[in-house]
Amino acid sequence: MVLTMTKGTVTSADGTQITYEYTGDGPAVILVGGALTDRSAGKPLATALADHFTTYVFDRRGRRDSGDTPPYALGREIEDLAALCDAAGGEAFLYGVSSGAVLAFEAVAAGLPVPRLAMFEPPYVFAPEDPDPAAQREHLQRLLAEDRRGEALEYFLREAVGLPSETVASMQQGPMWAALEALAHTLVYDLTVVGDGRVPVDRMAAVAVPTLVLDSAASSPRLRRAAEATAAALPAGAHRSLAGQFHEIPPQELAPVLTRFFRDRG
Repeated sequence: MVLTMTKGTVTSADGTQITYEYTGDGPAVILVGGALTDRSAGKPLATALADHFTTYVFDRRGRRDSGDTPPYALGREIEDLAALCDAAGGEAFLYGVSSGAVLAFEAVAAGLPVPRLAMFEPPYVFAPEDPDPAAQREHLQRLLAEDRRGEALEYFLREAVGLPSETVASMQQGPMWAALEALAHTLVYDLTVVGDGRVPVDRMAAVAVPTLVLDSAASSPRLRRAAEATAAALPAGAHRSLAGQFHEIPPQELAPVLTRFFRDRG
């Protein structure tokens, strides 16, 4: 099914223009993308949810059609989501992917009007061998300061995402590499959102919003462990694994689960 998406913009608190699209009918759901994605990544899921929800996809600041006002701060992205909630009628469910899941949680913790939150594989870390987001952020900042965008992208995919070198090499030969390079500067934003990478247990304990934390059965043990720990840290958290690929669940598998969760207002 192909649905028409209606395009609009909102002005965030610092004056940055944020571009979004929406489709469907019903309560509002805002999809919060992760690293190296723009609003196009959420459109298949938005279409799958359209029978039950008005679903919003948007370009996070610094991506595609949205503006970008330096210096970057996590609080600015939370203000972007607040502006989108206002545009959506005053409140919205949130579904965040990867670093977008962390951003969505931070928005809820900051008091945004979110009745229910769903998170997919927030990239928190636990073991000593897990990647250090703070060190990765500093390295990326050095590469980007020297305009070495391709090297920054390669480093992130190998060290943060954990893709094999041969997979990254194949991506470099593909048609999407240039588009990914164009988003390389926002990788620092994603790693800023994640902070030191540890599950913020104390702050999560203060968030009573019902939260569903999902992972893909085909993802790495680190990502699945993070999903379980996140759900355990939230007073109203629940965890579920779904069939999918590495760090991805097909919309046809995901949409029914999100629909049941968001519609359960009891």
